[in-house]
Amino acid sequence: MSSTAATGPADRLGLKSGMVIQELGWDNDTDDELRVAIEDAVDADLVDGEYGNVVDAVLLWWRDDDGDLVDGLVDALTDLVGGGVIWLLTPKVGRPGAVDPADIAEAAPIAGLSQTTTASVSKDWAATRLLAPKTPA
Repeated sequence: MSSTAATGPADRLGLKSGMVIQELGWDNDTDDELRVAIEDAVDADLVDGEYGNVVDAVLLWWRDDDGDLVDGLVDALTDLVGGGVIWLLTPKVGRPGAVDPADIAEAAPIAGLSQTTTASVSKDWAATRLLAPKTPA
């Protein structure tokens, strides 16, 4: 790959081969191209909420009408390794189900997460990087 090639969405999300990625909140409106790009980047299938083991990162698809965001974020922490990342995927502003960025900024610290960056990952979806606290050794 040349240095001038555009980085793919999985690169922008920092997802690498060998990582275990849990996907929560999948529905028929999720971006399949993004999902395939992530699976290609990590060289594995995404795991679901029934996985029952530690994961390196969580993809949480979330829409405005999905319920309480704090609860959704806390649930997403269940299998996440300490210091792991939740990528909160929300419809972009102006799209059906868009989540107000202020709601994310308010919910993240309540759930014990630090909001770091956002990335545009597809035509209809934006990703917000939420960092889980490191677990004490």
